[in-house]
Amino acid sequence: MVNQENLLLYEKIWIKRTLQRAIDLLILLLLFSLLCYRIFFIISNKTFTIPWFLAFSCESWFTYTWIILLNTKWSPAVTKTYPNRLLQRLPENELPCVDLFVTTADPVLEPPIITLNTVLSLLALDYPANKLACYVSDDGCSVFTFYGLLEASKFAKFWVPFCKKYNIQVRAPFRYFSQVTNSDDDSAEFKQEWLKMKDMYDNLSHKIEDVTRNSTSFQFEGEYAVFLNTEKRNHPSIVKVILENYDSLSDGLPHLIYISREKRPKYEHNYKAGAMNVLTRVSGLMTNAPFMLNVDCDMVVNNPKIIQHAMCILMDSKNGKDVAFVQCFQQFYDGIKDDPFGNQWVASFEYIIKGMGGLQGPFYGGTNTFHRRNAIYGLYPDEIQYGRKGKITEKMLIQQFGSSKEFVKSVTHAFEGSGNSIDGISPSNLLDKAIQVSDCGYEYGTSWGKQMCWLYGSISEDVPTGLNMQRKGWRSECCTPEPTAFMGCAPGGLLTTMIQQKRWSSGLTVVFFSKHSPVMCTLFGKIQFRAGLSYCWLTNWGLRSVFEVSYAALVAYCIITNTSIFPKVRFSH
Repeated sequence: MVNQENLLLYEKIWIKRTLQRAIDLLILLLLFSLLCYRIFFIISNKTFTIPWFLAFSCESWFTYTWIILLNTKWSPAVTKTYPNRLLQRLPENELPCVDLFVTTADPVLEPPIITLNTVLSLLALDYPANKLACYVSDDGCSVFTFYGLLEASKFAKFWVPFCKKYNIQVRAPFRYFSQVTNSDDDSAEFKQEWLKMKDMYDNLSHKIEDVTRNSTSFQFEGEYAVFLNTEKRNHPSIVKVILENYDSLSDGLPHLIYISREKRPKYEHNYKAGAMNVLTRVSGLMTNAPFMLNVDCDMVVNNPKIIQHAMCILMDSKNGKDVAFVQCFQQFYDGIKDDPFGNQWVASFEYIIKGMGGLQGPFYGGTNTFHRRNAIYGLYPDEIQYGRKGKITEKMLIQQFGSSKEFVKSVTHAFEGSGNSIDGISPSNLLDKAIQVSDCGYEYGTSWGKQMCWLYGSISEDVPTGLNMQRKGWRSECCTPEPTAFMGCAPGGLLTTMIQQKRWSSGLTVVFFSKHSPVMCTLFGKIQFRAGLSYCWLTNWGLRSVFEVSYAALVAYCIITNTSIFPKVRFSH
């Protein structure tokens, strides 16, 4: 028999595309031929016009773009995970802890009912509950988001056991009840419990809807008093422990913690990157799990065993030691027919993401990502495997990570791989310390957002953060289990899609010209050359539109002026 210890927990499978490569090379040859025609025409005719110069410039850009695209998709690969081998190798009580991060920023654009469905799907994951802690970052400081989470925590005490008892696949209630109905084959017990769950969820939805609709009559008392007179961008830190697994029961409910970091008008809040860094610090204090999963508030779990799949990659003794993050790319359950806006990323996944998977790994996509905490904290892969080079003092850690001695202690424990920073102390006993590290002035004079963790300087914080880890020699992997790991809510229409893509493209352009650009990371870091080129394709996304629009306008100009910038075909009689 094969020794289970010698079996890989995951493997990478390269895809052969001989015909596709031949077609791609033919297109490249045609592009070079067109550029040669431009140069020879100018030399032979000794004429130089602005339309020809613009055409040559645009076609040169298209050739450059095609070269880096060809480089990216030349050797695609996918990963295959074996969660059964993981469970055979490790007993349940030895599985690693995972901190779950959910981010929301606007209770109007991201209604509380959407956020709580995401949270409920995370609480019901097929993973020991005492190994999980869910942290919700509310950058909108909305009392209705907090109210929804409190009500959802009561519903979770019935929903989570129901899901695990009947092995429910889709564990976001609104998705489950919109897809599944009772059938004659179901047992009487299941039908009864199903109806009970549906009634409870409907009541929960109506209660939250009524509260948000009648917001002016909301009573700011008890748990809600702290939200009185708060503004979205001017309020103190608020940290609340909603659920706590006091007895560390594997079949109970995970911790659930609400966080709204302090915001003041005179302090830069650094968008989502700032919220993620606060989540990292608070979770480091309270649970300090070696791995972290971050999801947007509208990305519900579609595969309840996704943590096992991700752990297969991160815990593989041979190939997983230098993997900083595992990316599960977003897909949508409510996309428009034929996906006219390209929200599903079908072509990008098929060519770009699989192509980057065959290099140093896919880019960090901002959501549905499992991170290694030590990599986020700025360690290099060899420091994980062979120990940190040189002794790092408490003073040095305070300079990097801030003035909280309790958090610095948790960082030390994380570096040593020894788990929780304060054994035997529950999250609710650390609220004061958590509020301290979520204050808006905590990061000043430290390395947060500069050399480590989620980087600042761009509204697209994900790509530079991933680049910064790969610059240090880390790899990444793409996890694509069946069924799909996460499903999200697609942008609602053309305007919403354009606003979102404008945000992405402008943020990526800023990254390309910043100190964290793929060029700098390749020249002065450990980004592989081909991987650096693939990141150039990604960060040049916003620039491509300039040349595409110019080329289209140039054709229109030639039609109006009855001129031509293309080779003329001559027929012999």
